Formats: sequence, C-alpha cells, structure tokens
Amino acid sequence: MQETQNIRIDDYDYPLPDSRIARYPLSQRDSSQLLQYRNGAITTHRFADLPSLLPDDVMLFFNNTRVIQARMHFRKTTGAVIEIFCLEPLLPCDYALSLQSTVSCRWLCLVGNAKKWKEGALQLAFNHEGRQVLLSALRGEQRGDGYEIEFAWDDASITFGEILEVLGELPIPPYLNRATEECDKTTYQTVYSKVEGSVAAPTAGLHFTPAVLDAVRAKGIPMYELTLHVGAGTFKPVKSDIIAQHAMHTEYISVSRKLIEALCDTTRRVIAVGTTSVRTLESLYYMAVTLSRNPQARPEELHVEQWMPYGENPSLSRVDAMHILLDYLDRTASDYLVSATRIIIAPGYRFHVVDGVVTNFHQPRSTLLLLVSALVGGDWRSIYDYALSHDYRFLSYGDSSLLWRVEK
Repeated sequence: MQETQNIRIDDYDYPLPDSRIARYPLSQRDSSQLLQYRNGAITTHRFADLPSLLPDDVMLFFNNTRVIQARMHFRKTTGAVIEIFCLEPLLPCDYALSLQSTVSCRWLCLVGNAKKWKEGALQLAFNHEGRQVLLSALRGEQRGDGYEIEFAWDDASITFGEILEVLGELPIPPYLNRATEECDKTTYQTVYSKVEGSVAAPTAGLHFTPAVLDAVRAKGIPMYELTLHVGAGTFKPVKSDIIAQHAMHTEYISVSRKLIEALCDTTRRVIAVGTTSVRTLESLYYMAVTLSRNPQARPEELHVEQWMPYGENPSLSRVDAMHILLDYLDRTASDYLVSATRIIIAPGYRFHVVDGVVTNFHQPRSTLLLLVSALVGGDWRSIYDYALSHDYRFLSYGDSSLLWRVEK
C-alpha cells in the first residue's frame, strides 16, 4: 500500500495545449478517433469501428446515469448572484426519492460567491405551467468544500426534479471555458442515459450511437447497464504532492442481479465503458470480500473505502465473489445491490474484474490518469504521447480509446 500511496502526482503530468481540448463534440458521435492499445501496440481507428475491434468473447458494461441540471443561480436584493450547485442528496438521501420530493428536500451543494450570502434564505420566483412558484434556499452547516442547503417551495404539485428542469443549468466541465449551451442538453448525455443523478457525464459513453450499439448486438456481444452517479470530484486534478493526501469522493452505485449473474461467466472478458464503470465493477469485488469475512454485514458496511484494495491480497476469484453477492441479494430479498464507493485505482492496484476499458483522454494530474496507468501496466505516457502527436482531441468532448489490460 505504501508504495502506491507514495506515488508523486508530478509523475502523472503532461503538457496539454489549450488547442487540444475539445470544447464541442463532433456532429456525428461515432466519427471521433479511437486509439486502440493492446500488448504495447497502438493503432488508430474511428469509433464506428469499435464493434469490429471487439473479440467475440467479451461483454460490455455501460453506466446508464443521466446528468441533471444541477446548477442554479439566485439573485440577492443587493444584486449579488449566488450559484448553487447540487452535488448529493441528503434528505431524502436517495437520488430518485430526492428528485421526486415535493415541498422540500436537502442537498449537499457547492456555493459560488458564498461570501456574499451571510444569512437568511435566498428566493427565486418562476412560472410553471401557468402557476407562480416560489423556491427558497437556506444555507446550513459547511461540509468540506460544500454546504447543506435546504430547498423549499410553495407548490406541492411540482417535484424538485421538475424545478431543476425549469431553473437548472447543465453543469458542463469548467475546463471547457464556456457557458452551457442548449445543444449540451443533448450532446452531454449518452444515448442510453436513464437514471438521473450525475453532475458530470460518463464521457466515454458519449461516442456511442444507436448504430454502434446495434452492431455490437449483431456480433452477439452481451451488454449490461449499471448505475454510478458521477460526482463533481471525478475530474478534479490531484492537488497534493503524493496521492496519499488526496481524498476520493463518495459515489453511489446500483447494480442489478442480472449483471452480477453475468459476471459469473468465466469465458467472457469484461470491457467497461468508462472509468466510472471500472470503479463500479472493481468495487463489487471488494464488497464481496467484506461479505466473505462477515456474511451478516449491514449495507453501510459494504461501502468500499479508498485504500481498502491495497492492504491485502484476496484470493477470491471473480466468480466466487459474484456468487457471494448473489447470496447476499437472496438473503436480503433484493434484485439490486445499492451501495457506495470511494475506491482509488492507481499503479499497484490488482484488477479482479475488468479486462479492458473504453475511455476518453483525461486531464493531467488526475486520478483518472492514475487508473489508466494501472490498467496498462504504467505505459500511459506512450499512449498520451501518441495521441498528442496524432491530432487526438482531449477531455470530455474529445476522442476515445480502447485500452486492454496489461498483466504485470
């Protein structure tokens, strides 16, 4: 563990010219470039070629989360604008229940221009289906970089999710250096997004089109959906000198019994679409490790902490781990495993589930770059040097890669 914790983030820096950051997507999602890295060899393709690059013995896993319009702007009587960015529901603590709330709910939020909001509630009046609605926001205690915010409104016929649809703004990444535009409401969602709750898109999935998905199905490759609600911390660069000092954020996941049963297949290799899917699938393994030691573990005890994978070397196979999870679902009479993870995947991590990943090109000094390095046996720099020298577009609206795991 110590070797991984002592990784210096300076070793995961690279020059990213501003001109290489894609500020808008291509008009055709699957016309983006696709870099394939396999056994040390790098080749260039188009994303539409992905189905032909996939062997018959794989299965794909997609994150079906949907980005919510999580950013709202309130104006004080003084004229000061306060931005409230909803990160995570606190009461109710379930995303779906909170978005369905009427009258009130509480969220953990980032607050822009917080120094101008000393006390009292902020208010915002808006029209909904011909009715005037008054929304108020009351700031509570500070939690890290965020604040507890109590939202309340005077019309019980409207849900908080509908309020966000009317008042909210889609929170595109700050590194795009532009305001959210109407087109982002479509282009910053995957074509298979379903479950509302993310404040950032699982961007690897932005390249998929119905035609690509149909071509994957035509090859007989199974596809499964999971849910991880992407938090604002996902794309944050590491600011500490060594990663031991970097605190991972909590992300909430939901996985079906059907998906866990699929992972009992010993003949197919697992391809995760996006780093969020990687973190979810690898977290399942460590939830099973916890249950193998304490079959009566409470749901909150299944949460995967940041450094849990590095303090031990479990001998469970992927199949054994999935059977433990199925037994847990049987015991709790559940069809879904709902939990949370703070897992960090960095060089020194041993993969137990994932064999490859479809992913974009990530920011310098980020935990996502550490994950890529762990997967490719430390060879991340040759991949990124190649991408930079072959006109690849970077970050959320940029090009994509298909990376195969390197055994070390």
